[in-house]
Amino acid sequence: MARTLAAWLAYQESVNPRTIELGLERVREVWRRMGAPAPARRVITVGGTNGKGSCVALLEAMLQAAGRRVGCFTSPHLLEYNERVRVDGGNIDDASLVASFERIESARAAGRADEIRLTYFEFGTLAALDLFARADLDVAILEVGLGGRLDAVNIVDADVAIITTVDLDHMDWLGPDRDSIGREKAGIARAGRAAIVGETVPSIGLLQALAACGARVERAGIDFTMEHRVEGWRWQHRDGLAMELPELALAAPVQYANAATAIAAMHVLCRGGEPIAPQQFLAAVGRGMQTAQIPARLQSLGGAPRLVVDVGHNPQAARALAEWLDVQPAGAVHAVYGALADKDVAGVMAALGPRIAYWHLAGLDRDTPRGLAAGALAEVLRQTLPQAAFATHADVADALRAARADTSEAGQILAFGSFFVAGAVIAAPSG
Repeated sequence: MARTLAAWLAYQESVNPRTIELGLERVREVWRRMGAPAPARRVITVGGTNGKGSCVALLEAMLQAAGRRVGCFTSPHLLEYNERVRVDGGNIDDASLVASFERIESARAAGRADEIRLTYFEFGTLAALDLFARADLDVAILEVGLGGRLDAVNIVDADVAIITTVDLDHMDWLGPDRDSIGREKAGIARAGRAAIVGETVPSIGLLQALAACGARVERAGIDFTMEHRVEGWRWQHRDGLAMELPELALAAPVQYANAATAIAAMHVLCRGGEPIAPQQFLAAVGRGMQTAQIPARLQSLGGAPRLVVDVGHNPQAARALAEWLDVQPAGAVHAVYGALADKDVAGVMAALGPRIAYWHLAGLDRDTPRGLAAGALAEVLRQTLPQAAFATHADVADALRAARADTSEAGQILAFGSFFVAGAVIAAPSG
């Protein structure tokens, strides 16, 4: 009997006992056995600590507005696995994923003595590449899962590489400081091809690694700039191209940096031979800025009190949340917060500090072996913010119910800390 998508996903978790196993040899060999077709006529690979998903969404919206057929591979998902592979604006269907997994399994094993153990993420990466290769795409946009140099998407040579930001996250895998992490993320760049750096103050390790590999680096604040205006904002490139743009559909001040980076990548792509006329380019950028949407990035779910959900899970993301909260209307903010064990929980809490009136700490230990129990979060909060008011809850659903009951209509609930938190909140019945 043929496996369902759910059965395939469960099976993939059993093939390799390791959730994460960095390295390209295994996944590259399976892709070679599958013929290694080009996933699209142009490939953009997006890496970085934060901002990857937003850059992907902005690029997808702009390129579609320019009439291009686009595929996007992102991870993790919020509600259903199919979100990870998008073709021409829509999530891939179960049948296509199942057929691709069957092809991957045939190449991976099929009775071979040299069977290769793929991880869950590597199965998904190969499925995306396989499905994109069959979809006659103009552009494939690949989001790095972890790091860059040894991430599975790096078996494909990108025409344009983007490194959005570099900050402290996944330090057990990527290194103890920004320079080490930057060097790993620089691994998606290629000699003679464009590498877009989205930070105005990038890590020295990132810049050194990009120079060593021979990439053509374009930096925010040097090669391209953005400036807020009374109405809208302005993007300009050192080659003289300048655009007056409308306000973004995406919330949070940090999204302007993501948008500027995405525009720079599209500009490079066009200079590299993608036939988009100047007026069409300008119109596509403007439309993309207004139509791009990405779930759980300061997504307002409405209600009274207003409920906002975000996937932010590290100190850099928490600082962006703090910046956003600082310009919100007055009113007590109640947090629904859960985290994974490998995250800098203390750094996240410290970044938000007194902006949170009350913490509803949600256990994620029922959702994933990597999840922290609420009691562990409470201990970190006591040490980090001794005066903070909080309650512990067995899971996100309980925490959300309590927050809705405790927050006045003039206040706001901010649910964040993990894709597990965001997915549970979005799936929950409205209050």
